[in-house]
Amino acid sequence: MSRRPTSQDDPRYRDGPSDGGSAGVSGTDDAALIRQVQSGEVRAFAELIRRYQDRVYNTCWRFCGHAEDARDLTQDTFLHAFRRIGEFRLDSRFYTWLFRIAVNLSISHRRKARHRAAWSLDGAPGNDDASGSPGGRLADHAGEPPDERASVAEQRERLGQALRRLDEEHRTVIVLRDIEGLSYADIAEVLDVPVGTVRSRLHRARLELSEVMRPLEAQRKHA
Repeated sequence: MSRRPTSQDDPRYRDGPSDGGSAGVSGTDDAALIRQVQSGEVRAFAELIRRYQDRVYNTCWRFCGHAEDARDLTQDTFLHAFRRIGEFRLDSRFYTWLFRIAVNLSISHRRKARHRAAWSLDGAPGNDDASGSPGGRLADHAGEPPDERASVAEQRERLGQALRRLDEEHRTVIVLRDIEGLSYADIAEVLDVPVGTVRSRLHRARLELSEVMRPLEAQRKHA
């Protein structure tokens, strides 16, 4: 799981054939792979893990804040998916079904772990493209001067603090839309709510996040 997850447009994460994939299952679309798994072909599920493990790991990290816990949650997600693959409807998209499992497990884990010391969401490997939202993805500045990298680290710290203060509902939609980059339709499927609910929930979440971040930004300016 050391690879950095790429954007949602990466062919590895699309439903359908992988561009430039090697011979065999790597060039097979998700639906065909799932049919193979449902027929008892375990190797096909290994290919589904290869395609989606980075994005699932990144999502779990954003919820739990610990690399080891994120790895465990990722493994649990795929284990649950494998056990329930017979329930999967081929008219649905696999990755939204998989994300629903990951989100539910992550939320459950967070609720059970609230007694633990405060944890950090910062520095998680993942989709760090810029976004207009306060919760938008921060660019990877690894090749820039140390002072600029420090500035990005500070932004991540403030964002992590702000996200920790949001309620579960708002936090979830911010992570899925502004950090993971899922479409409104995909989020609606993951959360099992109408698209209109996703839009209104995200609007409220962004307003709340902006309000939470305002004093954090003020503290930074006066530090």
